[in-house]
Amino acid sequence: MSAPAERVSETSPAALNTTHSSELYERARTLLPGGVNSPVRAMRSIGRDPIFIDSAAGCELTDVDGNTYVDYVCSWGPMILGHADADVVSAVQAAAVRGTSYGAPTEAEVELAAAIAERIPSAELVRMTSSGTEAAMSAVRLARAATGRDKILKFAGAYHGFSDSLLVDAGSGVATLAVPGSPGVTAAAAADTIVVEWNDPDSLRAACERYEFAALLAEPAAANMGLVPPAPGFLELLRELADANGALLVFDEVITGFRVAPGGWQQVSGVTPDLTVIGKIVGGGLPAAAYAGSAELMNRIAPAGDVYQAGTLSGNPLAMAAGLATLAKLDATAYETLAATTTALAAGLRDAAAEHGVPVTVVEACGLLTVFFAAAAPENYSQARECDFEAHAAFCRALLAHGVYAPPSQYEAWFPSLAHDDQAVERTLTAATQAFAEVARSAS
Repeated sequence: MSAPAERVSETSPAALNTTHSSELYERARTLLPGGVNSPVRAMRSIGRDPIFIDSAAGCELTDVDGNTYVDYVCSWGPMILGHADADVVSAVQAAAVRGTSYGAPTEAEVELAAAIAERIPSAELVRMTSSGTEAAMSAVRLARAATGRDKILKFAGAYHGFSDSLLVDAGSGVATLAVPGSPGVTAAAAADTIVVEWNDPDSLRAACERYEFAALLAEPAAANMGLVPPAPGFLELLRELADANGALLVFDEVITGFRVAPGGWQQVSGVTPDLTVIGKIVGGGLPAAAYAGSAELMNRIAPAGDVYQAGTLSGNPLAMAAGLATLAKLDATAYETLAATTTALAAGLRDAAAEHGVPVTVVEACGLLTVFFAAAAPENYSQARECDFEAHAAFCRALLAHGVYAPPSQYEAWFPSLAHDDQAVERTLTAATQAFAEVARSAS
Protein backbone atom coordinates (compact mmCIF):
# COMPACT_ATOMS: atom_id res chain seq x y z
CA MET A 1 0.00 0.00 0.00
CA SER A 2 1.30 3.44 -0.87
CA ALA A 3 2.25 5.78 1.96
CA PRO A 4 -0.40 8.43 2.66
CA ALA A 5 0.44 12.06 2.04
CA GLU A 6 -0.02 13.06 5.67
CA ARG A 7 3.15 11.15 6.63
CA VAL A 8 5.42 13.41 4.57
CA SER A 9 6.30 15.76 7.42
CA GLU A 10 6.84 12.83 9.77
CA THR A 11 9.45 11.15 7.60
CA SER A 12 10.98 14.18 5.87
CA PRO A 13 11.99 16.71 8.51
CA ALA A 14 14.37 18.49 6.15
CA ALA A 15 12.56 21.43 4.56
CA LEU A 16 12.14 21.19 0.78
CA ASN A 17 10.75 24.35 -0.72
CA THR A 18 8.59 23.36 -3.68
CA THR A 19 6.30 26.39 -3.74
CA HIS A 20 6.48 26.96 -7.51
CA SER A 21 6.11 23.23 -8.20
CA SER A 22 2.94 23.24 -6.11
CA GLU A 23 1.60 26.23 -8.01
CA LEU A 24 2.34 24.59 -11.35
CA TYR A 25 0.74 21.35 -10.22
CA GLU A 26 -2.47 23.13 -9.25
CA ARG A 27 -2.59 24.73 -12.68
CA ALA A 28 -1.65 21.49 -14.43
CA ARG A 29 -4.53 19.67 -12.77
CA THR A 30 -6.91 22.03 -14.57
CA LEU A 31 -5.31 21.28 -17.93
CA LEU A 32 -3.91 17.72 -17.80
CA PRO A 33 -5.56 14.56 -16.43
CA GLY A 34 -4.13 14.19 -12.92
CA GLY A 35 -1.81 17.11 -13.65
CA VAL A 36 0.73 14.95 -15.51
CA ASN A 37 1.34 13.29 -18.88
CA SER A 38 2.37 9.89 -17.48
CA PRO A 39 0.99 8.42 -14.24
CA VAL A 40 4.13 7.64 -12.23
CA ARG A 41 5.23 11.29 -12.50
CA ALA A 42 2.41 12.24 -10.13
CA MET A 43 4.42 10.67 -7.23
CA ARG A 44 1.20 9.44 -5.60
CA SER A 45 2.81 6.13 -4.67
CA ILE A 46 5.17 7.97 -2.32
CA GLY A 47 2.50 10.25 -0.92
CA ARG A 48 3.52 13.64 -2.25
CA ASP A 49 2.87 16.01 -5.13
CA PRO A 50 5.14 15.97 -8.19
CA ILE A 51 8.23 18.11 -8.55
CA PHE A 52 8.45 20.16 -11.74
CA ILE A 53 11.87 20.21 -13.38
CA ASP A 54 13.43 23.28 -14.94
CA SER A 55 16.71 21.90 -16.29
CA ALA A 56 19.19 19.03 -16.13
CA ALA A 57 22.93 18.60 -16.66
CA GLY A 58 25.15 15.62 -16.07
CA CYS A 59 23.70 13.59 -13.23
CA GLU A 60 21.70 16.46 -11.76
CA LEU A 61 18.19 17.85 -12.03
CA THR A 62 17.21 21.36 -11.01
CA ASP A 63 13.57 22.03 -10.22
CA VAL A 64 11.57 25.21 -10.75
CA ASP A 65 12.21 26.25 -7.14
CA GLY A 66 15.99 26.00 -7.55
CA ASN A 67 16.48 22.70 -5.68
CA THR A 68 19.15 20.43 -7.17
CA TYR A 69 19.04 16.63 -7.03
CA VAL A 70 21.31 13.74 -7.98
CA ASP A 71 19.05 12.03 -10.50
CA TYR A 72 18.52 8.25 -10.74
CA VAL A 73 15.37 8.37 -12.84
CA CYS A 74 17.35 9.67 -15.84
CA SER A 75 14.15 10.02 -17.88
CA TRP A 76 13.38 6.37 -16.96
CA GLY A 77 16.49 5.06 -18.66
CA PRO A 78 17.46 6.90 -21.86
CA MET A 79 20.05 9.20 -20.30
CA ILE A 80 22.87 6.67 -19.96
CA LEU A 81 25.42 9.41 -20.74
CA GLY A 82 23.79 11.82 -18.32
CA HIS A 83 21.70 14.87 -19.13
CA ALA A 84 22.60 17.37 -21.86
CA ASP A 85 25.68 15.45 -22.98
CA ALA A 86 27.64 17.87 -25.17
CA ASP A 87 28.04 15.49 -28.09
CA VAL A 88 24.36 14.52 -28.11
CA VAL A 89 23.25 18.16 -27.87
CA SER A 90 25.56 19.13 -30.71
CA ALA A 91 24.27 16.29 -32.90
CA VAL A 92 20.65 17.28 -32.26
CA GLN A 93 21.36 20.95 -32.93
CA ALA A 94 23.10 20.14 -36.19
CA ALA A 95 20.18 17.97 -37.27
CA ALA A 96 17.57 20.55 -36.23
CA VAL A 97 18.95 23.34 -38.38
CA ARG A 98 18.46 21.08 -41.42
CA GLY A 99 14.79 20.49 -40.53
CA THR A 100 13.01 18.69 -37.71
CA SER A 101 10.98 16.14 -39.68
CA TYR A 102 10.68 15.17 -43.34
CA GLY A 103 8.34 12.21 -43.59
CA ALA A 104 10.93 10.73 -45.92
CA PRO A 105 14.00 8.47 -45.59
CA THR A 106 17.28 9.86 -44.23
CA GLU A 107 20.84 8.66 -44.05
CA ALA A 108 20.77 8.88 -40.25
CA GLU A 109 18.08 6.19 -39.91
CA VAL A 110 20.13 3.86 -42.09
CA GLU A 111 23.21 4.48 -39.96
CA LEU A 112 21.32 3.94 -36.70
CA ALA A 113 19.83 0.70 -38.03
CA ALA A 114 23.38 -0.42 -38.87
CA ALA A 115 24.56 0.48 -35.36
CA ILE A 116 21.72 -1.55 -33.86
CA ALA A 117 22.34 -4.56 -36.09
CA GLU A 118 26.04 -4.44 -35.24
CA ARG A 119 25.29 -4.69 -31.51
CA ILE A 120 22.09 -6.73 -31.02
CA PRO A 121 22.64 -10.45 -31.75
CA SER A 122 19.09 -11.07 -33.05
CA ALA A 123 18.95 -8.00 -35.32
CA GLU A 124 19.41 -8.34 -39.07
CA LEU A 125 16.71 -5.89 -40.14
CA VAL A 126 15.33 -3.04 -38.02
CA ARG A 127 12.08 -1.06 -38.13
CA MET A 128 12.04 2.28 -36.30
CA THR A 129 9.07 3.49 -34.26
CA SER A 130 8.53 6.43 -31.92
CA SER A 131 7.86 4.52 -28.67
CA GLY A 132 8.43 1.20 -26.98
CA THR A 133 4.67 0.66 -26.89
CA GLU A 134 4.53 0.91 -30.70
CA ALA A 135 7.50 -1.42 -31.09
CA ALA A 136 6.13 -4.10 -28.75
CA MET A 137 2.66 -3.94 -30.31
CA SER A 138 4.18 -4.24 -33.78
CA ALA A 139 6.41 -7.16 -32.80
CA VAL A 140 3.38 -9.04 -31.47
CA ARG A 141 1.46 -8.32 -34.69
CA LEU A 142 4.39 -9.66 -36.72
CA ALA A 143 4.60 -12.78 -34.57
CA ARG A 144 0.90 -13.46 -35.07
CA ALA A 145 1.23 -13.01 -38.83
CA ALA A 146 4.32 -15.22 -39.03
CA THR A 147 2.81 -18.08 -37.01
CA GLY A 148 -0.86 -17.80 -37.97
CA ARG A 149 -1.73 -17.94 -34.27
CA ASP A 150 -3.49 -15.51 -31.94
CA LYS A 151 -2.40 -16.22 -28.37
CA ILE A 152 0.63 -14.69 -26.74
CA LEU A 153 2.26 -15.39 -23.39
CA LYS A 154 3.53 -12.67 -21.07
CA PHE A 155 4.71 -12.63 -17.47
CA ALA A 156 2.92 -11.16 -14.49
CA GLY A 157 4.34 -7.77 -13.61
CA ALA A 158 6.06 -7.32 -16.97
CA TYR A 159 5.27 -4.06 -18.76
CA HIS A 160 5.39 -3.95 -22.53
CA GLY A 161 3.65 -0.65 -23.11
CA PHE A 162 -0.02 0.20 -22.93
CA SER A 163 -1.49 -1.49 -26.00
CA ASP A 164 -4.70 -3.32 -25.13
CA SER A 165 -3.52 -6.90 -25.54
CA LEU A 166 -0.46 -6.33 -23.35
CA LEU A 167 -2.03 -4.22 -20.60
CA VAL A 168 -3.42 -7.14 -18.63
CA ASP A 169 -3.02 -8.59 -15.14
CA ALA A 170 -2.38 -12.16 -14.07
CA GLY A 171 -5.18 -14.37 -12.77
CA SER A 172 -4.94 -17.18 -10.27
CA GLY A 173 -3.66 -20.65 -11.02
CA VAL A 174 -0.80 -22.03 -13.03
CA ALA A 175 -1.75 -20.27 -16.27
CA THR A 176 -4.99 -18.37 -16.68
CA LEU A 177 -6.75 -16.34 -19.26
CA ALA A 178 -5.84 -12.74 -18.57
CA VAL A 179 -8.33 -10.11 -17.54
CA PRO A 180 -8.19 -6.48 -18.68
CA GLY A 181 -5.71 -4.39 -16.67
CA SER A 182 -7.46 -1.06 -17.29
CA PRO A 183 -10.99 0.17 -17.92
CA GLY A 184 -11.41 0.55 -21.66
CA VAL A 185 -9.48 -2.65 -22.39
CA THR A 186 -12.06 -5.15 -23.56
CA ALA A 187 -12.23 -8.75 -22.44
CA ALA A 188 -11.85 -9.73 -26.09
CA ALA A 189 -8.59 -7.80 -26.38
CA ALA A 190 -7.22 -9.53 -23.29
CA ALA A 191 -8.55 -13.01 -24.04
CA ASP A 192 -5.63 -14.06 -26.23
CA THR A 193 -3.02 -13.01 -23.66
CA ILE A 194 -1.96 -15.72 -21.23
CA VAL A 195 -0.13 -14.57 -18.10
CA VAL A 196 2.20 -16.73 -16.01
CA GLU A 197 4.56 -16.02 -13.13
CA TRP A 198 8.11 -14.91 -13.91
CA ASN A 199 10.82 -17.43 -12.98
CA ASP A 200 8.23 -20.22 -12.62
CA PRO A 201 9.25 -23.10 -14.91
CA ASP A 202 6.24 -25.25 -14.03
CA SER A 203 3.72 -22.53 -14.91
CA LEU A 204 5.57 -21.83 -18.14
CA ARG A 205 5.65 -25.50 -19.16
CA ALA A 206 1.96 -25.92 -18.32
CA ALA A 207 0.98 -22.94 -20.43
CA CYS A 208 3.04 -24.13 -23.39
CA GLU A 209 1.48 -27.59 -23.15
CA ARG A 210 -2.05 -26.15 -23.07
CA TYR A 211 -1.85 -23.45 -25.74
CA GLU A 212 -0.33 -22.83 -29.14
CA PHE A 213 1.32 -19.42 -28.96
CA ALA A 214 2.31 -16.86 -31.55
CA ALA A 215 4.89 -15.42 -29.16
CA LEU A 216 6.46 -15.84 -25.76
CA LEU A 217 7.09 -12.24 -24.74
CA ALA A 218 9.53 -11.40 -21.94
CA GLU A 219 11.83 -8.80 -20.55
CA PRO A 220 14.96 -11.00 -20.38
CA ALA A 221 15.57 -9.37 -17.00
CA ALA A 222 12.32 -8.12 -15.53
CA ALA A 223 12.71 -4.44 -14.67
CA ASN A 224 9.14 -3.24 -14.20
CA MET A 225 8.53 -5.03 -10.92
CA GLY A 226 11.82 -3.70 -9.72
CA LEU A 227 14.87 -5.46 -11.12
CA VAL A 228 14.23 -9.21 -11.00
CA PRO A 229 16.80 -11.11 -13.09
CA PRO A 230 15.98 -14.48 -14.62
CA ALA A 231 16.67 -17.53 -12.50
CA PRO A 232 19.54 -19.70 -13.79
CA GLY A 233 18.35 -21.60 -16.84
CA PHE A 234 15.03 -19.77 -17.16
CA LEU A 235 15.83 -17.93 -20.40
CA GLU A 236 17.23 -21.13 -21.86
CA LEU A 237 13.94 -22.83 -20.97
CA LEU A 238 12.04 -20.02 -22.66
CA ARG A 239 14.03 -20.57 -25.84
CA GLU A 240 13.50 -24.33 -25.68
CA LEU A 241 9.75 -24.09 -25.08
CA ALA A 242 9.25 -21.45 -27.76
CA ASP A 243 10.87 -23.74 -30.30
CA ALA A 244 8.89 -26.78 -29.15
CA ASN A 245 5.64 -24.81 -29.20
CA GLY A 246 6.25 -23.28 -32.60
CA ALA A 247 6.13 -19.78 -31.10
CA LEU A 248 8.47 -16.87 -31.61
CA LEU A 249 10.57 -15.77 -28.65
CA VAL A 250 10.34 -11.99 -28.27
CA PHE A 251 12.65 -10.13 -25.90
CA ASP A 252 11.57 -6.70 -24.73
CA GLU A 253 14.91 -4.97 -24.19
CA VAL A 254 13.52 -1.46 -23.99
CA ILE A 255 15.23 -1.12 -20.59
CA THR A 256 18.15 -3.57 -20.84
CA GLY A 257 19.09 -2.86 -24.46
CA PHE A 258 22.45 -1.03 -24.72
CA ARG A 259 22.45 -0.62 -20.91
CA VAL A 260 23.72 -3.87 -19.45
CA ALA A 261 25.95 -4.55 -22.48
CA PRO A 262 26.22 -3.38 -26.10
CA GLY A 263 23.96 -6.23 -27.18
CA GLY A 264 21.61 -6.07 -24.22
CA TRP A 265 20.70 -8.95 -21.93
CA GLN A 266 20.66 -11.38 -24.86
CA GLN A 267 24.40 -10.80 -25.20
CA VAL A 268 24.91 -11.34 -21.46
CA SER A 269 22.80 -14.51 -21.36
CA GLY A 270 23.74 -16.00 -24.70
CA VAL A 271 20.05 -16.64 -25.41
CA THR A 272 19.00 -15.16 -28.74
CA PRO A 273 15.34 -14.32 -29.36
CA ASP A 274 13.55 -14.27 -32.70
CA LEU A 275 12.49 -10.63 -32.29
CA THR A 276 13.82 -7.85 -30.08
CA VAL A 277 12.04 -4.70 -28.93
CA ILE A 278 14.31 -1.77 -28.04
CA GLY A 279 13.78 1.81 -26.93
CA LYS A 280 14.97 4.42 -24.43
CA ILE A 281 18.76 4.58 -25.01
CA VAL A 282 18.34 4.05 -28.76
CA GLY A 283 16.81 7.54 -28.99
CA GLY A 284 19.40 9.26 -26.81
CA GLY A 285 16.65 11.05 -24.86
CA LEU A 286 14.39 11.78 -27.82
CA PRO A 287 11.31 9.72 -28.79
CA ALA A 288 12.56 6.66 -30.66
CA ALA A 289 12.28 2.89 -30.44
CA ALA A 290 12.56 -0.08 -32.77
CA TYR A 291 11.93 -3.76 -33.26
CA ALA A 292 14.34 -6.07 -35.00
CA GLY A 293 14.83 -9.65 -36.07
CA SER A 294 15.92 -11.90 -38.90
CA ALA A 295 15.59 -10.76 -42.49
CA GLU A 296 13.08 -13.56 -43.11
CA LEU A 297 10.76 -12.32 -40.37
CA MET A 298 11.22 -8.60 -40.81
CA ASN A 299 10.60 -8.77 -44.55
CA ARG A 300 6.99 -9.60 -43.71
CA ILE A 301 6.58 -5.91 -42.74
CA ALA A 302 5.13 -3.49 -45.30
CA PRO A 303 6.19 -2.40 -47.83
CA ALA A 304 8.41 -5.49 -48.19
CA GLY A 305 5.57 -7.70 -47.00
CA ASP A 306 1.94 -7.77 -45.95
CA VAL A 307 2.09 -6.88 -42.23
CA TYR A 308 1.18 -3.22 -41.94
CA GLN A 309 2.88 -0.78 -39.57
CA ALA A 310 3.67 2.90 -40.08
CA GLY A 311 4.48 6.08 -38.20
CA THR A 312 4.58 9.76 -39.11
CA LEU A 313 7.62 10.45 -36.93
CA SER A 314 9.31 7.04 -37.19
CA GLY A 315 13.00 7.58 -37.89
CA ASN A 316 12.75 11.25 -36.91
CA PRO A 317 16.07 12.89 -37.87
CA LEU A 318 16.60 14.54 -34.47
CA ALA A 319 16.03 11.27 -32.61
CA MET A 320 18.28 9.37 -35.04
CA ALA A 321 21.06 11.92 -34.47
CA ALA A 322 20.72 11.65 -30.69
CA GLY A 323 20.72 7.85 -30.83
CA LEU A 324 23.80 7.68 -33.03
CA ALA A 325 25.69 10.13 -30.82
CA THR A 326 24.77 8.12 -27.73
CA LEU A 327 25.70 4.69 -29.07
CA ALA A 328 29.01 6.05 -30.37
CA LYS A 329 30.13 6.76 -26.80
CA LEU A 330 29.16 3.36 -25.36
CA ASP A 331 32.45 1.52 -25.74
CA ALA A 332 34.01 -1.16 -23.53
CA THR A 333 35.44 1.41 -21.14
CA ALA A 334 32.01 3.02 -20.73
CA TYR A 335 30.45 -0.28 -19.67
CA GLU A 336 33.30 -1.01 -17.25
CA THR A 337 32.79 2.41 -15.68
CA LEU A 338 29.01 2.04 -15.51
CA ALA A 339 29.27 -1.40 -13.91
CA ALA A 340 31.75 -0.14 -11.31
CA THR A 341 29.54 2.84 -10.47
CA THR A 342 26.49 0.59 -10.07
CA THR A 343 28.36 -1.84 -7.83
CA ALA A 344 29.71 0.94 -5.61
CA LEU A 345 26.27 2.51 -5.29
CA ALA A 346 24.57 -0.81 -4.51
CA ALA A 347 27.16 -1.75 -1.90
CA GLY A 348 26.88 1.64 -0.24
CA LEU A 349 23.10 1.45 -0.11
CA ARG A 350 23.28 -1.97 1.53
CA ASP A 351 25.72 -0.65 4.14
CA ALA A 352 23.61 2.45 4.83
CA ALA A 353 20.48 0.37 5.37
CA ALA A 354 22.29 -2.09 7.60
CA GLU A 355 23.71 0.75 9.69
CA HIS A 356 20.19 1.72 10.70
CA GLY A 357 18.68 -1.75 10.82
CA VAL A 358 16.36 -1.23 7.85
CA PRO A 359 15.71 -4.54 6.06
CA VAL A 360 16.34 -4.07 2.35
CA THR A 361 17.73 -6.11 -0.51
CA VAL A 362 19.59 -4.29 -3.27
CA VAL A 363 19.57 -6.07 -6.64
CA GLU A 364 21.95 -4.82 -9.31
CA ALA A 365 23.08 -5.26 -12.89
CA CYS A 366 25.21 -2.94 -15.00
CA GLY A 367 23.43 0.41 -15.02
CA LEU A 368 20.40 -0.88 -13.08
CA LEU A 369 19.49 -1.44 -9.45
CA THR A 370 16.48 -1.68 -7.16
CA VAL A 371 16.29 -1.14 -3.42
CA PHE A 372 13.63 -3.67 -2.38
CA PHE A 373 12.20 -3.09 1.08
CA ALA A 374 12.17 -6.81 1.77
CA ALA A 375 14.44 -9.24 3.58
CA ALA A 376 15.03 -11.29 0.42
CA ALA A 377 15.17 -10.41 -3.25
CA PRO A 378 11.85 -11.04 -5.03
CA GLU A 379 11.92 -13.73 -7.68
CA ASN A 380 8.59 -12.77 -9.28
CA TYR A 381 5.79 -10.22 -9.24
CA SER A 382 3.88 -11.86 -6.39
CA GLN A 383 6.91 -11.54 -4.14
CA ALA A 384 7.61 -7.99 -5.33
CA ARG A 385 4.10 -7.03 -4.26
CA GLU A 386 4.91 -8.11 -0.70
CA CYS A 387 7.59 -5.45 -0.20
CA ASP A 388 7.13 -2.73 2.43
CA PHE A 389 5.68 0.05 0.29
CA GLU A 390 5.22 2.39 3.25
CA ALA A 391 8.92 2.22 4.07
CA HIS A 392 9.86 2.67 0.42
CA ALA A 393 7.68 5.78 0.17
CA ALA A 394 9.18 7.25 3.32
CA PHE A 395 12.67 6.53 1.98
CA CYS A 396 11.96 8.27 -1.34
CA ARG A 397 10.48 11.33 0.32
CA ALA A 398 13.48 11.60 2.62
CA LEU A 399 15.89 11.20 -0.29
CA LEU A 400 14.21 14.08 -2.09
CA ALA A 401 14.52 16.25 0.99
CA HIS A 402 18.25 15.43 1.08
CA GLY A 403 18.85 16.07 -2.63
CA VAL A 404 18.46 12.69 -4.35
CA TYR A 405 15.77 12.02 -6.96
CA ALA A 406 15.02 8.29 -6.92
CA PRO A 407 12.22 6.52 -8.82
CA PRO A 408 8.97 7.17 -6.91
CA SER A 409 7.80 3.57 -7.20
CA GLN A 410 9.01 0.32 -5.67
CA TYR A 411 8.43 -1.27 -9.09
CA GLU A 412 10.84 1.00 -10.96
CA ALA A 413 14.59 0.55 -11.27
CA TRP A 414 17.25 3.15 -10.51
CA PHE A 415 19.30 4.19 -13.56
CA PRO A 416 22.91 5.12 -12.77
CA SER A 417 24.59 6.86 -15.69
CA LEU A 418 28.10 7.56 -16.90
CA ALA A 419 27.71 11.07 -15.46
CA HIS A 420 27.41 9.68 -11.92
CA ASP A 421 30.99 10.09 -10.71
CA ASP A 422 32.47 9.19 -7.31
CA GLN A 423 31.35 12.50 -5.84
CA ALA A 424 27.76 11.93 -6.96
CA VAL A 425 27.76 8.44 -5.47
CA GLU A 426 29.15 9.80 -2.19
CA ARG A 427 26.46 12.50 -2.09
CA THR A 428 23.85 9.83 -2.73
CA LEU A 429 25.10 7.56 0.04
CA THR A 430 25.25 10.44 2.53
CA ALA A 431 21.62 11.25 1.70
CA ALA A 432 20.64 7.57 1.82
CA THR A 433 22.19 7.17 5.27
CA GLN A 434 20.08 10.08 6.51
CA ALA A 435 17.00 8.73 4.74
CA PHE A 436 17.38 5.24 6.21
CA ALA A 437 17.78 6.83 9.66
CA GLU A 438 14.48 8.64 9.16
CA VAL A 439 12.78 5.44 7.98
CA ALA A 440 14.06 3.64 11.08
CA ARG A 441 12.79 6.42 13.36
CA SER A 442 9.36 6.44 11.78
CA ALA A 443 9.09 2.66 12.21
CA SER A 444 10.05 2.71 15.90
